[in-house]
Amino acid sequence: MAWKRGVAVTALSAPVTDHAEETVLAVPSMHCAGCMSKIERGLAGIDGVYSARVNLSARLVRVAHSGVVDERGLVLALADIGFEAQPRQAATARPVSAVKPLLAPLAVAGFAAMNVMLLSVSVWSGADGSTRSMFHWLSALIAVPAIAYAGQPFFRSAWSALRKKRTNMDVPISIGVIVASGLSVYETVTGGHHAWFDGALMLLTFLLAGRVLDGMMRDRARSGVDALLSQAASGAMAVNAAGALEWVKTADLRAGMVMRVASGERLAADGAIVTGRTRFDRSLLTGETTPVIAAAGDAVLAGTLNLGDPVDVRVTQVGHDTTLSEIARLMEASTQNRSKYVRIADRASRLYAPAVHTLAALTVIGWLIAGVTVYDALVIGVAVLIITCPCALGLAVPVAQVVASGALMRAGIMVKDGSAIERLAMVDRALLDKTGTLTQGKPVPDSAAISALASDAAAASVALSLASYSRHPLSRALAQALTEYGIEPAQAETVSEVPGQGVFGTVGGIEVALRRPEIAESTAVVLRIGDEPDRLIAFADRVRPDSGEALAMLKQLNVEPSILSGDNCGSVGAIACQTGLTGQANATPAQKQLAIENLQAAGRTVLMVGDGLNDGPALAAANASMAPGSASDVGLHASDFVFMQTSLLAVPRAITVSRRTMTIVRQNFALAIGYNVLAVPLAIAGVVTPLIAAAAMSASSLIVVANSLRLVKAAK
Repeated sequence: MAWKRGVAVTALSAPVTDHAEETVLAVPSMHCAGCMSKIERGLAGIDGVYSARVNLSARLVRVAHSGVVDERGLVLALADIGFEAQPRQAATARPVSAVKPLLAPLAVAGFAAMNVMLLSVSVWSGADGSTRSMFHWLSALIAVPAIAYAGQPFFRSAWSALRKKRTNMDVPISIGVIVASGLSVYETVTGGHHAWFDGALMLLTFLLAGRVLDGMMRDRARSGVDALLSQAASGAMAVNAAGALEWVKTADLRAGMVMRVASGERLAADGAIVTGRTRFDRSLLTGETTPVIAAAGDAVLAGTLNLGDPVDVRVTQVGHDTTLSEIARLMEASTQNRSKYVRIADRASRLYAPAVHTLAALTVIGWLIAGVTVYDALVIGVAVLIITCPCALGLAVPVAQVVASGALMRAGIMVKDGSAIERLAMVDRALLDKTGTLTQGKPVPDSAAISALASDAAAASVALSLASYSRHPLSRALAQALTEYGIEPAQAETVSEVPGQGVFGTVGGIEVALRRPEIAESTAVVLRIGDEPDRLIAFADRVRPDSGEALAMLKQLNVEPSILSGDNCGSVGAIACQTGLTGQANATPAQKQLAIENLQAAGRTVLMVGDGLNDGPALAAANASMAPGSASDVGLHASDFVFMQTSLLAVPRAITVSRRTMTIVRQNFALAIGYNVLAVPLAIAGVVTPLIAAAAMSASSLIVVANSLRLVKAAK
């Protein structure tokens, strides 16, 4: 064990010794947790399908499958389940809102309901005989066509389910509307005293209004994704082979093309700057408002805004492969995995239809036995069918996750796995990698060492020449520092780079090398020129901004932080001294994973924050995981959260939002369960009419959604 100013740093040195395709389908007709459950269970039963995850807010289903399953087969499988689907055309295409198709039915139902209510006033006022009959017939002429049209969203969904010998939430709603309308027609034809045309129309009006408002709130919950997608450029000015400029649509851009990006334009694709130097606003992707300077050779990302001079950018990634598209996919996937609370809601929704049908039937039978008329018993049964809809329960978790994910995205934190919000809320231990996580991963040469090297122009020119042949972070940092000193590179021959060892060559017939030290107790490189004494050039890696405040916030949240790194004791000890943390150094990937498993065995809930290839197993093993946007591909894919900012405050901020989200989820469950506990007995007792039942059902869903929207500004 090495000790640095009272901070313990443990050294670990013992060595430890069929690709899925993905299809995304749009399913506009799903609108509740029951739909989600049916789609996922139905697709999961198909040979060759590994998993199916539904995003209810975007109305998408993402299916991982083998090559034996194709897009057409998945569409047909969904049709068999009772849902029409079509392929998602583009990663950055916006899902069609469910609000627009409901507006016309809502308008028809509302207009007809108002007119029928006016006609009903006379009946309520005591009209009798032929006058009452005339008003009933006028009401029927208005109501029957209006109900037939305005009820289509429910009737089509219910019929589609029944045709496949299934049920869904729209089946009891449709039964309720049809029975209420049928009873009204019967009363009209037989000259009865009562007709429920006004109630049936108001029922549809409330139901449609509830779904429209629910859809609007879902669209608002997705505002983070839409704001991102709205920044996708429609195209770019490309430089053709003749050197002329021509407009090319984003869909037609190809890797290797050169885009000329003027000041004030957004990039249409990922690329690397060929010529020019400018400043880019990356706040859309990182959440940071400070512009970033970019010059020739630097990577630039789709969706970022050029604030300075025009630059030429060579396209490297287009379409689905751009960072913007990847972020869109990650955000849409953020609510797909199932947490404990979602599984509870799914089970409740699955039992809904048979339970409600049985309850309504028993209610009708019970009232008939009690001596009421068939008409009154059916009206009470209709109210039971309507009021027991578990929409609020099904919305309790997904909407909260969507809103929280959007709030975090606006703060520069992507949520890749919605269920991880639940797990992150429970963490009490945080393990942080050093390089690229606690630090910025951008080593800077020690100023004194660079100054001493620059004083020997010949040695400095050799160092610059060798460093320019390598893309290693230390070589690039050294080359930049020497260039700023005005050093010119020497002419080197037979240069070769040995991974993990250094760069070797000759200058004027003398063997030279820029290599790692024999004893790596600190981050440094050694410059060797012939028989001259070795020159040690030390580097320091800057700690991320606000690290002290972030670590203090973690402790306030009762989360104990420490360092878990594969770096040497010297470099880990230096960072441990700066941050006041204990550290474990020289940890292999297997040892990192073992450390996490040991903590979990001791009852701790672990958050792993790492960025490198060697952090992949640890990120996967932890209860929750985070990675910076600069992480390796392995780190990005293995983590649950990705923060696109330099500040480490993203870690406690994500934990705070996750804990608040779970508080909202628990409140949503209490609201949904409380509604049913109060409403169902009233409906069975005959106190609630179908009209009141529709209003109560819609109100319960809207209350849950509105409660979830309190998370919109949770990350600020």
